[in-house]
Amino acid sequence: MQTDLQGGCYCGALRYSVTAAPVLKAECHCRACQHISGGGPNYFMLIPPDGFAYVKGEPRQYRRPDLPNAVTRDFCALCGTHILSRRPGLPQLVLKIGTLDEPEVYGGPKIAIFCEEKASFHVIPDGVPAFDTLPEKRQ
Repeated sequence: MQTDLQGGCYCGALRYSVTAAPVLKAECHCRACQHISGGGPNYFMLIPPDGFAYVKGEPRQYRRPDLPNAVTRDFCALCGTHILSRRPGLPQLVLKIGTLDEPEVYGGPKIAIFCEEKASFHVIPDGVPAFDTLPEKRQ
């Protein structure tokens, strides 16, 4: 996969560049991701933080104060587009595929996570390993 990717929000006020290869390409079916995506699974790539930079605009951030270990979400203050999440304990950034200028470079998920929360109409592609929560870490 190419490592020189560009993307941004719906209105164009927030732009970013990715210069590192993704660590993982996946889809998440948890309820929080369903809220953020508007009802479907959340398609994402894990990106090393040093391979990501905002090149136009400054994101706003949101973190639910009532949840321990809540993720921090970067979004455009003008149009509300959710760009990425920062999850406590996860060094990589969770970049939302729909914000890429060329989302086809994603090529599809390699795993599906939090499938115990997926809606009955969500579709997991054939051959994609599905996990009820997160897969166990490999040693």
